[in-house]
Amino acid sequence: MATNHPVMLERRLINFAGAAACLGMLAYALYTEFAGGLEPCPLCIFQRITIATLGIIFLAAGIHNPRRFAWAWVYTALIAVVALTTIGVAARHVYIQSQPPGSIPACGAPLNVLIQMFHVWQVIAKVLHAGGECAVVNWTFMGLSMPAWVLFCALILGGAGVIANIPRLPPALRLS
Repeated sequence: MATNHPVMLERRLINFAGAAACLGMLAYALYTEFAGGLEPCPLCIFQRITIATLGIIFLAAGIHNPRRFAWAWVYTALIAVVALTTIGVAARHVYIQSQPPGSIPACGAPLNVLIQMFHVWQVIAKVLHAGGECAVVNWTFMGLSMPAWVLFCALILGGAGVIANIPRLPPALRLS
């Protein structure tokens, strides 16, 4: 049975908008890579993965548009966890980029080589320690690097997604 409750319509719209925003971010990242020639570092690739995951969760939440409290909480939790992961990776990248030149070790092995040589958890640890390629700021907009914009967008998307998906009782069912 379909419902036209305003809270559910608002939730669905925000979820689809979140998915579209994630798609737009990924599209721009690919544009800067292939049309602009900016090679992504391993931390950039991790941010792309988390943004893609966030977009998939937003899309699933928008399509499903849960009416049951349990499912709404599941989407709320998934959005929160993935947004916080994205924020953490982007914050680490911004921190590395803010270090003085020469304080970050030289470039490490490419990500595809690390994946072939190490277990996935070892790869994640090595990437989060980052090499010199992650310290390079080769793109800015309004004085902020791309990881800083990812951090800002993940904060906004995560906050909006959590607020929109927190289950609420319809006004008719609330106790006054």
